[in-house]
Amino acid sequence: ESILSRIRSFEYSQKHAVLIPVAALGAGGVLLCWFKSGRRMKIIDMGDGWWGSGERTHKGKEDLSIRPFKIVTSDEEIEDLHQRLDRFRFTPHVEGAAFHYGFNSSYLQKVVAYWRNQFDWHKQVEVLNKYPHFHTTIEGINIHFIHVKPSHVPHGRAVRPLLLVHGWPGSFYEFYKIIPLLTEPAKHGLNEGDVVFEVICPSIPGYGFSEAPHKKGFDSIATARIFHKLMSRLGFREYYVQGGDWGSRITTNMAQMLPQCVKGLHVNLVFIARQGLGSLIRTMLGAYIPWLVGFTREDARRYYPFMQKNVYDILRESGYLHIQATKPDTAGCGLNDSPVGLAAYILEKFSTWTDKSFLHKDDGGLESKYSLDELLTNVMIYWVTASIVPSMRYYKENFSNDPDLSAHNRVGVYVPTGIAAFPQEIAHVPRVWAKDVYRNIITYTYMPRGGHFAAFEEPKLLAEDIMQFVQKVEQL
Repeated sequence: ESILSRIRSFEYSQKHAVLIPVAALGAGGVLLCWFKSGRRMKIIDMGDGWWGSGERTHKGKEDLSIRPFKIVTSDEEIEDLHQRLDRFRFTPHVEGAAFHYGFNSSYLQKVVAYWRNQFDWHKQVEVLNKYPHFHTTIEGINIHFIHVKPSHVPHGRAVRPLLLVHGWPGSFYEFYKIIPLLTEPAKHGLNEGDVVFEVICPSIPGYGFSEAPHKKGFDSIATARIFHKLMSRLGFREYYVQGGDWGSRITTNMAQMLPQCVKGLHVNLVFIARQGLGSLIRTMLGAYIPWLVGFTREDARRYYPFMQKNVYDILRESGYLHIQATKPDTAGCGLNDSPVGLAAYILEKFSTWTDKSFLHKDDGGLESKYSLDELLTNVMIYWVTASIVPSMRYYKENFSNDPDLSAHNRVGVYVPTGIAAFPQEIAHVPRVWAKDVYRNIITYTYMPRGGHFAAFEEPKLLAEDIMQFVQKVEQL
């Protein structure tokens, strides 16, 4: 009996020995699920704001009307522009400088001559007005947007609302080539599957025909909230969002703020700052054994040599950023007063941000991707609205409290996400790093060509990628 008692005692202790780790694993699993659930629920607080002039006098009584808007011009406006262009003071460029010193002044003479003698602003205003424009007041300021619906929806096709958000130094006009591809894909030889879009394209407050904020602190969070309010005012409960440059950050914030409203997020630029010893080690290893740190061969090709592509190139292209993130009004005064200075400042970005090799060309390669009419139309939107200064302030408002734009990265993006990685983008972010923030990447595409201004430069490529992404999301 003594022996049997010891055996039973041994068996009992063995059962407990098994049950204890099982129970511990179970409890750990519950805690892990709770922890993950808590992370998934973490969102950016929507908050509220008032950006109008003076104090908010009628709290809760905002004008909700949506008002048709039309861009107009006048002979006086054009005459003033011509007089200023006629007074352009030319500075000879350094021999062999190409675009290494900034905008080549000899080529600038050609641009100014075309602008003065051949560019037809009246005609371009007609082009801008081919889509329906609107104004609505949100948080005390007038928000401009265009809203384009498909003229014909084939039987069985679903129409999905898509918000397109631009960046700097672009405008809503960047999307004029891609809008018809998204709203009427079959007409343009695109395989739309079962989806067509109605497109809503706003101007960021302070850009173009959206009123500039009158208060300090207007950042991407405030913009995201205003654009959510805009979509709600238009009657949309669920919608897709897409953006590059600032548009990428704004739409990402929208997904972090109201994930139940954002059915899918598509971006062509990813803001991720990687710091610390671990990142340094992974960067060093990636140059020799990329697969070990999760890089593909294409990631390695786009990311290395590291110093050239991630230090020298970025330093060369980001001088404007330091000015705009610190003292935007100082430089902005000159740009707001001189159309030639404004054109040089803006169009230089459309050169080297489109293709880094354009740095070595006397004409900056500008007309190999765009027409002068297209480029000058974008400049004119800044000129006639006097919006260059508030557009530059947007950098100060965002960088003042978040110098490396990483604060929001602690809030994961869990909505379905598509990323279009263009090879000439200012910086490349591999998918393995993008997953640190975008936790539900549905598509990640290495685009075959193109740079920073994707919708303006490669509208068909971008439209195809958006459609493929949305089709996959609709099948989930």
